[in-house]
Amino acid sequence: MAHRAGELLLRREDDGQVLCENCVLADTFVRRLRGLLGRRELPAGEGIVLRPEWSVHTFFMRMTIDIAFVTRDGRVVRSVPNVRPWRITGAFGAFATIEMAAGTLLRTATTAGHSLLLRAE
Repeated sequence: MAHRAGELLLRREDDGQVLCENCVLADTFVRRLRGLLGRRELPAGEGIVLRPEWSVHTFFMRMTIDIAFVTRDGRVVRSVPNVRPWRITGAFGAFATIEMAAGTLLRTATTAGHSLLLRAE
């Protein structure tokens, strides 16, 4: 599968299940600040990895999203499905936040304790 520059594949380590086929890495202040703001929808298979980031808000967003908070080595410390606009959530001990299309966490049964792998493929 070909990826555009900056896009990564996110999958579970235990069974290889793909959570996000087109994850964009936001690892600068400006990219993290912008996040998903301005988007009307987040199609299945797309997402954003905000790092470092242990808390996020959905102010001014127009869609519901799933959020996974992960440690530096990719272990999920908290998974929060169906976060609606105008909410704040976070997880102490998290190094990165992964925002995905609503329904992704439930579809893949991804919960705290799972290990995720993020890489270009």
